[in-house]
Amino acid sequence: MNALARSVVGVDVGGTFTDFFFFDEAAKRFRTAKVSSNRGDEASGFIDGLSSLGHVADLASVVHGTTVGTNALLERKGARVGLITTRGFRDVLEMRRRDRRHTWGLWGDFAPVVDRDLRLEVDERTLADGTMRMAVKPEQVQAAARELLAKGAEALAIVFINAYANPQNESQALAAAARVWPNENIACSSQILPEIREFERTSTTALNAYLQPVVSTYLANLDAALAARSFDGAFHIVQSNGGVMSTRTARRIPVRTALSGPAAGVIAAAAIAKAAGFPNALTADLGGTSFDVSLVVEGQTTLTAQTTIDFGLVIRNPMIEITTIGAGGGSIAHVDAGGLLQVGPESAGSRPGPVCYGLGNSRPTLTDANVVLGRINARRPIGGQLAQLDVEAASAAIDAHVGAPLGLSTMAAAEAIVRVANAKMAGAIRLVSIERGHDPGKFAVVAFGGGGALHAGALIKDVGLKAALVPRFPGVTSALGCVIADVRHDQVRTLNVTLDELDAAKLDARMVEEGKAAHAVVAEAGLSVERIDVVFELDMHYIGQTHTVAVPLPVSMNDAKTGVSADIVRASFERAYQTSFSRLLPGLGVRIVNLRTAAIGRRPTFDLSALAPGADASLEKARVGTRAVWFDDGWRDTAVYSRLDLPAGASILGPAILEQPDATTVVEPRMTARVDPLGNVVMERP
Repeated sequence: MNALARSVVGVDVGGTFTDFFFFDEAAKRFRTAKVSSNRGDEASGFIDGLSSLGHVADLASVVHGTTVGTNALLERKGARVGLITTRGFRDVLEMRRRDRRHTWGLWGDFAPVVDRDLRLEVDERTLADGTMRMAVKPEQVQAAARELLAKGAEALAIVFINAYANPQNESQALAAAARVWPNENIACSSQILPEIREFERTSTTALNAYLQPVVSTYLANLDAALAARSFDGAFHIVQSNGGVMSTRTARRIPVRTALSGPAAGVIAAAAIAKAAGFPNALTADLGGTSFDVSLVVEGQTTLTAQTTIDFGLVIRNPMIEITTIGAGGGSIAHVDAGGLLQVGPESAGSRPGPVCYGLGNSRPTLTDANVVLGRINARRPIGGQLAQLDVEAASAAIDAHVGAPLGLSTMAAAEAIVRVANAKMAGAIRLVSIERGHDPGKFAVVAFGGGGALHAGALIKDVGLKAALVPRFPGVTSALGCVIADVRHDQVRTLNVTLDELDAAKLDARMVEEGKAAHAVVAEAGLSVERIDVVFELDMHYIGQTHTVAVPLPVSMNDAKTGVSADIVRASFERAYQTSFSRLLPGLGVRIVNLRTAAIGRRPTFDLSALAPGADASLEKARVGTRAVWFDDGWRDTAVYSRLDLPAGASILGPAILEQPDATTVVEPRMTARVDPLGNVVMERP
């Protein structure tokens, strides 16, 4: 057997760097790599990084976390989409939920991803109970499809009202349109989201069409580049729900890749925190353009059924709940019209990047501030793409754009930039913890990404967290998440029945049907799994309420039944509602809205002890020397260590700097950092 026959590589393409984590399952050895991302030609960096790890043809599998879909949505660079819908429902995308971009004032703007002249109506009608009142006319659908093609549409979405209750009209329309549509970029809502509520279903289906040509082309380019190097292993994509799917599924439902890269980071951070003895954690991923925060409770990531990528761009699919703010290493610092210092959301990105990169940017960033303060070693930049960083240029930019307008010295201005950025990050952490009823003093923050470890200590102090945990390889944590993520497929069906009217036998049969279908998708994904678990959840509420609560069902599926009953459903609902709202509403009827089914292919458990420091690690070997670093309004002689040479059990009193190829860790003054048995750095308050 080839030496790499059981090897897997996780690849995370970010805005600044593309990260790689290689793991040989047989030999229990790993390697990491980091290359610059090339926006517009991501495949080149992807292949360059893989090649640096060995012969691409010898790899067994590649699992990829991508931001291509997210960037296309945020930058509005998707395909030109045509929409065919039921007569009278042309403007659902613009009506939304009567929300608006700004809370105050009468002015606002929103441009849906489908222009109004590309939204055409046809005659058809299905009632909410699934009864078909008017059959669709195939010739009318084909005429609409031809008109959309003539107007330049590249992808087609078909969304009929109440198709979730009976997809017959949609299916016939899809078949008719496919006979004249020239490509595979065509789908109907009953394939993408067969769920009640027309706006969310229309939005998700339209955004899926918007992304399909972009993501399909991107994946096709990667497939071609891999094939050119004789790769014949498995190639998979991380979904927004933290699971892995085949590239075939990703091309068909690209909307599920919307938060692919950040989701992989949360999966890895949750696993690392749990193994380190912190089942309650806040994951904090600081990259080049953003700061992503997610909540982990009792070792479990937090899933949400819906998210908004940007105003009005609503995606309803299960995904890890991630809060994102524009506070990354490349976030630009500026003084606004009111004389206040702001950091972000505008970013210098990877090109031109921070001023210290010397690639043409003249406005200071958070990275420039950390370089000027001595926290980042200008002579040893992470990633290895630059020989050194230009401290003088960074200082001049900070002085010109922040120091002079605010009457601050260069060093005071640089420190102010870091403090403002820390305050924004702390606010995001409070949003997902305190505002949801969790005491941050019981949580550890898992700081990763290229810049997370620079700010972890400050976040402990600002938020009052229990501790900060910096993974062994913080800069490639998302790539590690690609390696350890399970295979997953989610499905949803609307039931829309009251609990008193529930036919448990019919529900049981529907659950088995849905479970088998989801199980088959996971089984065909092509990745080795130890077992496939099928789990069920209901969306339920009291009659008269609008919003639902997620109700996990404590049942398992076999070939014939799940054993669900009305009593089990009622008890599960009351338990979930009590947990969410601390009370029940006795006397009110209960409605079951949706059935959610997830098939999870459990991957072999990744043994994190493989990342532990080697036997030759020692404090003496790790000690590099000292350098002056600015803390609390002044320079301090600060010990510098080679992070990867620190032994398990080592304890370091701050201030200190821990350097490694993919990240830098700052240990604040009077704070203690210790290396745990898995090689993580755990920082705690004095």
